[in-house]
Amino acid sequence: MKKIYLTAAFILIILLNPLKAQVIPEYKERISAARDSLQAINNFSFQITAGSVNPDEYIIGPGDKFFVSISGIEDINLNLIVNQESILFIPKVGEVNLKKTTLTNSKEKIKAAINRYYKNVEISVSLIDFRKIKAALLGDVVKPSSYVLDGNARLIDLIMNSYGLNETSNYRNVKIISRDNDTVYYDFLSFLRFGKMRENPLLKDGDIVIIDKADEVISIYGEVKYPGIYEFLEGESIYDLIELAGGFLTRAKKDTIEVVSFNNSGRTQYSKYYSLDELKQNHILLKNKDQVMVREKPEYLEDRYVRIEGFVRYPGYYKINKDETTLSEIIEMAGGFRENASLTEATLIRSTGITEADPELERIKLIDRADLTEDEYDYLKAKSRQRPGSVIVNFEDLFIKGDKSEDIILKRGDVIKIPEAKNYIIMLGQVVNPGNIIYNPNYTIEDYIALAGGYSWRAQENDVRVVRAKTGEWVDADDVDFLYPGDTIWIPEDPPAPKFWDVFTTSLTIVGQVASIIAATVAIIVASR
Repeated sequence: MKKIYLTAAFILIILLNPLKAQVIPEYKERISAARDSLQAINNFSFQITAGSVNPDEYIIGPGDKFFVSISGIEDINLNLIVNQESILFIPKVGEVNLKKTTLTNSKEKIKAAINRYYKNVEISVSLIDFRKIKAALLGDVVKPSSYVLDGNARLIDLIMNSYGLNETSNYRNVKIISRDNDTVYYDFLSFLRFGKMRENPLLKDGDIVIIDKADEVISIYGEVKYPGIYEFLEGESIYDLIELAGGFLTRAKKDTIEVVSFNNSGRTQYSKYYSLDELKQNHILLKNKDQVMVREKPEYLEDRYVRIEGFVRYPGYYKINKDETTLSEIIEMAGGFRENASLTEATLIRSTGITEADPELERIKLIDRADLTEDEYDYLKAKSRQRPGSVIVNFEDLFIKGDKSEDIILKRGDVIKIPEAKNYIIMLGQVVNPGNIIYNPNYTIEDYIALAGGYSWRAQENDVRVVRAKTGEWVDADDVDFLYPGDTIWIPEDPPAPKFWDVFTTSLTIVGQVASIIAATVAIIVASR
């Protein structure tokens, strides 16, 4: 039993220790390649290589088909196939050995052979069909197997026709072993990212492609085009990695590029800093698990604009100077307020520092009202009334009374909203004629209710509220001394009384239960006698 406990504890330690998890390469080409490979399973023999080939690169082999045209005294047109010994037999001419010969050289050899037999003729030679080749994809792949492809297939065709690469596959160290046992390594990522054809070779019949597992990695983060985790290549420099990552972005700080490395024991990290010129002039090699950090220039090409909406003469975007431009200066730039602009409801919204989500609020929203505590309900009400990013500024005090303490300094991204003045009071709820009533500073709440036709028959007359236009605050009518334009008077509905039939049936049920209790009590008393 003790042995079982020790084994379980050991497994638990492994599962709960994320630091021991393997770090795998992570960049966008891996995602797309995996997706496309899965699609290729449903559409096997998918060929993305163009039908044409580079005649100086393509090697002729068994199964390639040629069209030969000889024009002279008589026209001769021939469709010829290279045999299994890489020999092309031309009637009346004989054999032409094309073994390990490029398409360019093959055409020259065919024309030379024909010219030895035919004189003063025009010769045209073209490759009209490719042979089939067989190549194997092995190693860290979904399903190691061999595949039949067209003779002009490249490495990408083999991968796209396979069952896909694994999450841990090494794209940057692909090994291809030929039938002659020649071994060449290719950086397949360089083809996927930059289209380097050298890293996407033509395959030959019998080639074995081996995908290694990515064990050693390097990382680059910050102001480069393609930050991420990459496979480590022996002999690669810091500058090579920056180039692989697409180079610097405009905001990159190129004079202090940090490289974080492990010491020889692999237990401690240390940093070194380089300028771009140093990295170009010196071939500084990377080591396994190195991390390259490219930071951004502070405040470089940083837009500083605010936006004014609503009732100003010229709404729109305005440039500000950092820590200088004030609210009054921007309003002046915008031509001042238009007629009917509401300074009472004017707001300044600042996006800086706004949190995206409130976990506590999201939790409370999922709870039924009946299950909420008083504190939770108060918090829910307060958050629902909150105006995210709203900066407390009294526009009336600043622009009417001249109180400069309200003239705050603006920040980039601020939004100033100047709504149209609401010269009315909003009547909402249980009045005879709900709607808007022209504002009169001398009217009381009861005056407005009377103008709206009075209370309706379901109104809760002792629970009238006022919703302030400026703050959204709910205030009891008894606590309101003065109304402002845009305020809302809300008369709630008195909950309806229960229906007679519901009361009657409930009463019968209760009476029946009481009668049952009395009968049981009497029976117990009689029995006890």
